[in-house]
Amino acid sequence: MKFKVKPKMSVWRYLALGYLTVILLGSVLLVLPFASQNGGTSYLDALFTATSAACVTGLVPFDTAIHWSGFGQAVILILIQLGGLGFTTFVSVIFLMVKRGMGLYSRSVMIQSVGGNRLSGVKTLVRRILIGTFSIELLGAALLSIRFIPDFGAGKGIYYSIFHSVSAYCNAGFDVMGAACGANASLTRYAGDPLVSLVICVLIIVGGLGFCLWGDVFDCKGNPKKFQFYTKVILVVNTILLVASTLLFLLFERNASCANFGFGKKLLCSFFDATTARTAGFSSTNPTTLSESGYFLTVVLMFIGGSSGSTAGGIKVGTFTVIVVGMWASLRGKKDVTLGRRRIDSSLVGQALAIFMAYLMLVLVSTMVICAVQTDLTFSQTLFETVSALGTVGISVLPAPRGIVCKLILIVLMYLGRVGVLTFAFALRRKRGAAEIRRPIESFYIG
Repeated sequence: MKFKVKPKMSVWRYLALGYLTVILLGSVLLVLPFASQNGGTSYLDALFTATSAACVTGLVPFDTAIHWSGFGQAVILILIQLGGLGFTTFVSVIFLMVKRGMGLYSRSVMIQSVGGNRLSGVKTLVRRILIGTFSIELLGAALLSIRFIPDFGAGKGIYYSIFHSVSAYCNAGFDVMGAACGANASLTRYAGDPLVSLVICVLIIVGGLGFCLWGDVFDCKGNPKKFQFYTKVILVVNTILLVASTLLFLLFERNASCANFGFGKKLLCSFFDATTARTAGFSSTNPTTLSESGYFLTVVLMFIGGSSGSTAGGIKVGTFTVIVVGMWASLRGKKDVTLGRRRIDSSLVGQALAIFMAYLMLVLVSTMVICAVQTDLTFSQTLFETVSALGTVGISVLPAPRGIVCKLILIVLMYLGRVGVLTFAFALRRKRGAAEIRRPIESFYIG
């Protein structure tokens, strides 16, 4: 007679603890003496770097190429790949390898975490994610090697190509250009290079849209009429955001960060800024030279982020879309929230608003605490840093070194930004007991 043991923890807790385990293991490896070139790294800095890599953020306490040894950089690259593919994908692979079946609920959570909506075909989904990810990263590396091999030689050129291709597709923003171009130079050396800039941008966009969206496009053979409703909406909204932000950056930065460039280079850098600000963290121009308008636009884009089930962070494009259409419907006095010819469930609008407010409160509280503790930082610098951490973007404008409290807060923000506020909330939620009592409805004044 066989007895089935019910799991003590929910799937949400496994997901949250999975990322935490990867981060802690990475921090232990990075604190080893041979992981750095100078023979030692404090545990807090190792933990900060491991969190940033596993949560595909890109914020660093020091330049990756200058401080870390080959072993340390390899650990960072592995953490980026693990964080980009997602812990849920690897859990699914383990399930498939040991031939253990998934329950309906477990499969549902796994599908949702990578942006899918079908409970069948988990094997196909996982296989598609793995094959698709490595194929795209390999193609990106091959294209980047066209420029990097002549610039750095065969060995370094191939290594740089692979590292930056994986980092771009996973929307991590880590770079190893410091040794050749100076500390924290990112991709400023290639600001006017269409090959490097466009390849990096395409990798960021593909990774930021998500596995299942591209799977739907592939299944429909590129026919927009057959796309799922979600796919159509995200592609349209993402295109609008990308085009609008490119034009705004071109307008705002023409006399600021792009002042010394010609029109073609300005347009390329504006497109790069519009792409990377959503979640990637690479820079083709110095972020500290942004105009005030460009600075604020970057903060807004970092807050919005990419698509659900992708390597991107932020509140997500879908959440942003639901909030906008919900606001428009409410202002018009409509009971139903409609998008195109479809009605959006009111509970979904409530969840979107909850995510927005949770992210906003985390940013405001974190900014206030850091400003109170680290007085050498301005409000605008701190706000930019906290949004960059929570949105898992990685762009930084801090001229001063981060203090202990600042690093700890940013570590928490990066973790929450990657795991997701909803996932973390579900992980902390207790199982329901008796039916909840419904209280009387009361009127309340707002607006």
